Amino acid sequence: MFGFKLNRRRALLGAAAIVAAASLSQPAAAITPAEIKAKGKLVVGIQGDNPPWGFVTSAGKQDGFDAEMGALFAKELGVEVEFVPLEVSNRIPALTSGRVDILFATMAMLPDRAKAVQFSQPYNANAIVLIGPKDKSIKTNDDMAGLTISVAKGAAQDTQVTKNAPPTATIRRYDGDAASVQALASGQVDALGGNIFYLDRVEKAVPGKFENKLEFQKLYNGACTRLGEKEINVAVNEFIDKIKANGELKKIYDKWMKVPVPEFPKSLEGIPFTAS
Repeated sequence: MFGFKLNRRRALLGAAAIVAAASLSQPAAAITPAEIKAKGKLVVGIQGDNPPWGFVTSAGKQDGFDAEMGALFAKELGVEVEFVPLEVSNRIPALTSGRVDILFATMAMLPDRAKAVQFSQPYNANAIVLIGPKDKSIKTNDDMAGLTISVAKGAAQDTQVTKNAPPTATIRRYDGDAASVQALASGQVDALGGNIFYLDRVEKAVPGKFENKLEFQKLYNGACTRLGEKEINVAVNEFIDKIKANGELKKIYDKWMKVPVPEFPKSLEGIPFTAS
C-alpha cells in the first residue's frame, strides 16, 4: 500500500511538473492598445547602456534615441512609460515572456529575428562596421587576419564579424555594447565590431586613435511586438507614419543621430512589417 501511495504521489508530482513546464513555455498573452490604456502604462524594453540609443543619465533617467521613441509612443497612447533596460541577448526573451510590451531597443531588422518577433516598419537606419586603429591599414576582410576583435555577444555585429573575419582572427564576445567598447578603449583588443554610431563613444574614451574601417552590412531598426499581436502592430506603424509626417522623427534624428532622416524601404525580404 505504501508503495502504491508513493508511486501515485510521484505520478502527481510528475504531472504537475509537466503542467508547470508547459505553462512556462506558452507565449505571453496578446496585449492590445486598449489593454495598455486600461493599465495606464506602456512597458518598453530598451538598451540600458548603449548611447545614443538608450542609456541612463547621471540623474537616473533613461535617455537616448530609442527612449524618446518609446516615450513618444506612450504619449500617443495616452499612458505613462516605464523603461526596462536590457542587454542585447535578453531583448527578445523579455518581449516574448511578457516582461515588456514592446521593444525600442536598437533592434536590427533581420529575417531570423522576424521568426520570433513582429517588426514594425523601420524608423532608423544603421550599418554594421569594424572600428580599428587609424595607423593600421584595414581595407579588406583579409586585413583582419591576426586581429583580436570585440563584439557584443549575439548582436548583429557578432554575426557579421564572425561571418567576415578570416580564421586567424580572434573574436571576443562580451555581454553588451559597453563592455565591448571598453575592451577596445583599454587595449584588450585590436578592433571592435559595432555600428556607425559606436565611433563617437570610442572617440570620447580614446580621442584621435580609431576610425571606421570596414562596412559589413546596412541595417534598419524597427520596433518589436509579439507575433500575432495585430492591433499594437497597427498602432506602432501608424505612430511611425505620423512622426515621419509631422517632423517629430526629424527632431529626434537631429538631436541624437545628427544626420538627415534617410529614405526607408517599403519592404525588406523575409521581414514583414505587418502582423498576419
